[in-house]
Amino acid sequence: MITSTIHLAETILKNNGIIGFPTETVYGLAGSAFSDKAIHTIFQLKNRPHNNPLIVHIGSVHQLEGIVREIPPKANVLINQFWPGPLTLLLKKSSRISDLVTAGQDTVAIRMPSHPLALELLNSIDFPLVAPSANPYQSISPTMPKHVDSYFGAKIPLILDGGPCNKGIESTIVGFEGDQVIVYRLGAITLEDLESCVGTLLENNKSHEKIKSPGMAKKHYSPKTPLLCSSFIRNDIQKYVSKKIAVVYFDELDDLESNEGIDYYSFQGDLQHASANLYGLLHDLDSRNYDLIIIEKFPDLDLGKTLNDRLERASFKD
Repeated sequence: MITSTIHLAETILKNNGIIGFPTETVYGLAGSAFSDKAIHTIFQLKNRPHNNPLIVHIGSVHQLEGIVREIPPKANVLINQFWPGPLTLLLKKSSRISDLVTAGQDTVAIRMPSHPLALELLNSIDFPLVAPSANPYQSISPTMPKHVDSYFGAKIPLILDGGPCNKGIESTIVGFEGDQVIVYRLGAITLEDLESCVGTLLENNKSHEKIKSPGMAKKHYSPKTPLLCSSFIRNDIQKYVSKKIAVVYFDELDDLESNEGIDYYSFQGDLQHASANLYGLLHDLDSRNYDLIIIEKFPDLDLGKTLNDRLERASFKD
């Protein structure tokens, strides 16, 4: 059932159930952060490895009390600047947060979403929610209720309808070591935004280490249709011109190959537009039986860095 009625969602969550949950980034698969039953159900529904931690969602800063042991000074600066919003903080967890949530680690990922319906729900219940993206593990993240419904259908009793996600890309995740801010996942808050607030950042590039936060897996966000992230899009169009392909480019391309087997899509040179609509476009293209989706690599700055990160993971071959 797709509905905007919050009291039905409250009832399900209070009884250890799972719902589809809107945020400004992507839709989540939400359950009580204090319910081992709900947490196990989320991992099972998503077929998500238990070594991949979950993000805890709260409705107010006061809810940090009791679920974290300390808040570093720079974390407070970021909270004041970016919450509510698409920024997740890795903080030392209290004993109230189960090791199931954190994959046995001593830090918990926490954020306060800015979506008004999400905040209304979070502030109507007396427990935080864990809410990883509402998709099977490694699939395209959902940005509309219909995406969640197509993935899970009757397996979940309710999808809370908050409309399309206006950010359309996951939250940025940062952690702290002493006075250093470390970026673990690129997201809707850009590196430039963070640096203007707290100064120099350290990007986590340790691909060999255990998964400390969501979004670190090499393969993720993938359509069923093969996807190619292209730095030389004209060459790749020529290479696959005999196939049925979708070509997605950032700005404008002149003298495009005219072929009835090729469909073209453009983000009109707008990174905000691309961020809000990339996943929705991938869902649409994935339903059209293309042999291949070719997406031009974005400019490697601002939100372009985040979008390129998603495309690299979406096109990664195991």
